[in-house]
Order: sequence, then C-alpha cells, then structure tokens
Amino acid sequence: MFALLKRIFEKKQPAKERQPFYDIICPYCFSRFSHEEVVFRAAHHRDDDEALALQEDELLNKYREKFGLAPIDELEAIIEPSYIPDENKLYSDRVLMGVSDKYSVVTRNRLCPACHNDLPLTAGKYPSNILSIVGATSVGKSVYMTSLIHTLQHVTANNFDAACIPLDNEMSKRFRVNYEIPLFENGRLLQSTEKVNRQEPFIFQFVFKDEDQAPLTLVFFDVAGEGMTDKDYIKLHAAHIKNSAGILFLIDPMQIRTIREKLIHQMGENPGKIVGQGGEPREVVISLFGDFIAHLENSKTDIPTAVVLTKSDLLHSLKNDDGDYIQSNSNVFRHVIHRGFLNLDEYENINGEIRRFLAKVDTPFVNAVDVYFRDTSYFAVSALGSNPVDQQVSGIISPVRVDEPFIWLLYKLGYIEGRNE
Repeated sequence: MFALLKRIFEKKQPAKERQPFYDIICPYCFSRFSHEEVVFRAAHHRDDDEALALQEDELLNKYREKFGLAPIDELEAIIEPSYIPDENKLYSDRVLMGVSDKYSVVTRNRLCPACHNDLPLTAGKYPSNILSIVGATSVGKSVYMTSLIHTLQHVTANNFDAACIPLDNEMSKRFRVNYEIPLFENGRLLQSTEKVNRQEPFIFQFVFKDEDQAPLTLVFFDVAGEGMTDKDYIKLHAAHIKNSAGILFLIDPMQIRTIREKLIHQMGENPGKIVGQGGEPREVVISLFGDFIAHLENSKTDIPTAVVLTKSDLLHSLKNDDGDYIQSNSNVFRHVIHRGFLNLDEYENINGEIRRFLAKVDTPFVNAVDVYFRDTSYFAVSALGSNPVDQQVSGIISPVRVDEPFIWLLYKLGYIEGRNE
C-alpha cells in the first residue's frame, strides 16, 4: 500500500504545452530569431543570373575566421524570404521550411540569418533547448564533455529510448578523432583548451524514438577556462550561456583552497595530474554575474544549473568514518544508473551530500550560487573513474555518475519524469 501511495504522489515536472512554433537559437552563434527570419541557401546556381551566381558568403567566412577555419571561396547564393512571394513559401506545421525561387527550384536549406550556418531540421518546430558547460581553467571540461557524450551515446540514450546523434558527419569525425579516440581508445589525457585556440561548438541532438517528444540540442562549447574570468573573452565565446536552457557548472576539488593541500598530501608520492591554482569557482560565478545575470530581473537567473564537482575519485583521499569531509560509504563513490526516469531518491541523496560538502569547504562559492541562481542542484562525477598519471589513464575508463547532471536537466526541462523508488 505504501509503495502504491508513493507512486501516486511521485514528483513530476509538468510537461510544457506544445506551441505552434518557437523562436530559434542558432547552435553556432547563439543568435535568437523567428522562423520567418531564416535565410536559405539556393539549391542551384546560374552563370547568367548575378543574383543566383556562385559567390563568397561573407557572413559565413567571418564566422569561420573567428575559429581559425579556412574561408570557403564560392557557394550558392543566399535567398532572403522577404523577397519571395507568399505563395512560393513552404510551411510545415506553420513553420517556414522552404522557398521556391523565380526558376521554380525549391530549397529547404535553412540558415541562421546572422552567421549563415545550417540550422537543425527541428529548429522552430521545437524549443531550442541548449545546454552549456562552464567552469574555471583545468576543471576538466574537455574530458568531462568527451566522457559525457560517449556515455550518452553508448549507455544513456538506450536507457531513455533515444539516440545521441552529432549534427553532421564533419562534427562526428572531429569528435571521434580529436576527443573520443585519444581518451577512450588510447587512454591519453586531453590537453586543456588554450585561450588562443577557439573551438567551434560541438552540436549533438538527443533524439527520442517517440516522434511526439521534442529533441534536445546539446551544444558543447569547449571554452578555455581562463576565459571564464576574462571579460572580453566571455563576451566573445559565452553568448550561448545567455540563451541556454540548462547549465552544467563544473568545479574541481583541487581548486578549492581549503582542501587542496590536504588532497595533495594524502595522495602521496604519485599524485597524478595536479592542476594549477587557476581561478577559484567563486570567480567564475562573479564573471557570469557581470556578463549577464546582473541584467536580469532581480539579478538572478532561472536557468536550471547543475553544479558538478568533477574528479570525484580524488575524494577517496578525504574519506573517513568520522566524516569530517566525506564518509567511507559516501554516495559519491557509488555508481548509479537512471533508466527511463530520474530516480529522485538517488538524486536527492547526492544533491544534499555535495551541497553540504561544498558549503563546508567553499562557503563563499555556495553563497554566491545561492545569490545569483534560482534553480540549482549539486552532483559529483568522475569522468574517468581514476586520476591519470603522466597524462595517461591506467586501466579501463569507468565513468562514475557522469550523466546524472544531464538526466536532472532532462527532468527539469520536462523531458522525463522523476520517481521515488
């Protein structure tokens, strides 16, 4: 009877009512615009018509230059829908999806009006729910991103009757060659993203097999951590945060001053990779505040934010039965798999424990989060399962709870339900 009552009163995030169409957020430059404002790439070119001749796309090349990519010499022309008669516009579910040009050639290649990159097929039909990863330098964003995408593709998607798919083949190859193969097949630790190396965002879609369920667009902007405390840099690279549906805020236990020396001491003669001091977590919060949170109503953001303590395997060095910091039987060291729903019991246990831990070891950070963020939860993950030594991972990579913050964001955005077990 108790189990039945518990299920009746289980918590669910209310599903958001489907609208006829949605604003589009470009997953490349993060501009926001209406579906009627998209532009199109012509499906053909003509040498006898200047308007449809091959030509340089200045906006696209300007975007590519920002990330150190080679310009493209000539492409098919841009077609502005404002110059197309209404009868030559093609709609699907009230969303502008194509146009027919003056030669009756149809194009459905929709582009962002600001940067001329291709838009996802679902843009405008569903909310542009974008997730962002932020954190200070050396916090492990590149490694966490790689481990998370790998886990989403091989484990999580199957548990939620979905698929995690890169936006295009070029992106898939770039992720495999530069991130997944070096880490998961060669066991080689990824280098920190340098501030001068501007990385194009990785864009994946978490697509549910239920066609009535909206896909979730994952935009992983591998931003150099030191840029998160550099005002000009954050304006250039982190506009995506403002238009995010959810934030993964990564912090490294080694950057928490009160436990750093203790961790190094406890790890002994072979401590593996130790990060530099870097920016403290509170400084990243202050950067975000100055960039966009201060301009919001009541100077707070409603964006659901998962505060993620990375490299949780390091906390083995702090555990003891007295529980000064972490107890030996802590939830931190126990891997949990969520299948079909967010297990609220497991989630509430880790959320409460990590919040209490961080409040003890970095009170200014937790206070800053409470002041500037309305909707937060706390998690602990190990992207590798162990601490690398000499830039190499020994043994099999075994991520711990790495997808749990993502699954919580699915729950907060109304994609899945939460249940008590």
